[in-house]
Amino acid sequence: MKIITTHDKDFKTQFDELLARGAMDMDSVSTIVASLLSEIKNEGNTALKAQIARFDRWQPKEDDELVVSTSEMERAYHALDTQLREALHLAYDRIESYHQKLMPRSWFDFEDNGTMLGQKVTPVDRAGLYIPGGKAAYPSSLLMNAIPATVAGVKEIVVCTPTPDNEINELLLAACHLCKVTKVFKVGGASAIGAMAYGTSTIPKVDVITGPGNIFVATAKKLVYGEVNIDMIAGPSEIGILADSGAKPSYIAIDLLSQAEHDEMASSILITTDKALAYAVSDEVEKQLQTLSRQSIARKSIEERGAIIVTDTINEAIELMNTIAPEHLEVMTSNPMELLPKIKHAGAIFLGAYTPEPIGDYLAGPNHTLPTGGSAKFYSPLSVDHFLKKSSIIAMSQEGLHAIGEACVLIAHTEGLSAHEESVRMRLRDV
Repeated sequence: MKIITTHDKDFKTQFDELLARGAMDMDSVSTIVASLLSEIKNEGNTALKAQIARFDRWQPKEDDELVVSTSEMERAYHALDTQLREALHLAYDRIESYHQKLMPRSWFDFEDNGTMLGQKVTPVDRAGLYIPGGKAAYPSSLLMNAIPATVAGVKEIVVCTPTPDNEINELLLAACHLCKVTKVFKVGGASAIGAMAYGTSTIPKVDVITGPGNIFVATAKKLVYGEVNIDMIAGPSEIGILADSGAKPSYIAIDLLSQAEHDEMASSILITTDKALAYAVSDEVEKQLQTLSRQSIARKSIEERGAIIVTDTINEAIELMNTIAPEHLEVMTSNPMELLPKIKHAGAIFLGAYTPEPIGDYLAGPNHTLPTGGSAKFYSPLSVDHFLKKSSIIAMSQEGLHAIGEACVLIAHTEGLSAHEESVRMRLRDV
């Protein structure tokens, strides 16, 4: 695994390459995606079925072939191994409990003169969840998207998932039943985003679309934003690890590989103050690579998009990690809580040697849908907030309006908006 230090002559060049890790060439696919979206917007199910035949290698002849029945989901759930079913229920309970604590509340503030100001929190009517499908389907992604929507109070949840060769993942169906999702459709990629954004005669139009996907999905979400809301534009998975001399090399190595095995484009970065640890981790990575089922994927990720950076001080390490703003950040130091106030930018922060990133992927409780590619500087993890909207509440009493009305009239007059000015002045004259 590549080891660099902040004293290397070409450090800035190498570090800039790491900062560009999440770059997706959306321009290269935007024309294709825009065309697919336009077809669905104008032709509905006709275009949708043609696109499924083109990309998923099967031809739906009737509209109802796009629909997964609730009985299929129920059968998949009851066919689960007992231990796996219990594990999914544990994950559900922990994710639900965490997201319940995130729920904002409506509030109202009453002034002495009778004026009332406040905020009303309301869930969207319908949420669309995009869940990657096929042989690599992840039931955890369904839980992480459906549970916060349910906690937020969304009444109708729509799930779209690709089904190559018309084969749907049974674990995903079981998770849908567990989450009480009843509307599941066999469509993936940009086609699914278009169907949920514009609606067809079979797939209802939604208000917000969440969930991960490839560059075509990410580009489609970007293009339909404004027609619907979206959670974020997510890229390849990534992990950053801050470690000092007391960290265990084998733990660090396997955690770096836990992201590398996702995708050749995934990024795994260790920043440490200890050069000996850096070399020990590099050796461990090579050793552990030999045993991975997805060795070729992980190796390409580590070799092309992974790095170990050695700094002089822990503050310098934190500064570099804040610049990277990783999706996942593990802090493997002797005093992780003391460093927490200095960490500004990360999607999820894992503190201590016994908090590996994969525990967050499945059932710690916080969401695993996180900002990538440095967008943790301005995006937050998926949460109930993505399925809620807020309305301002204003109720002025006559006394309250008289207290601030003249100032409002003055500003309206200054801006040259005479109807605005007269709207308030008329009421001020009405004693």
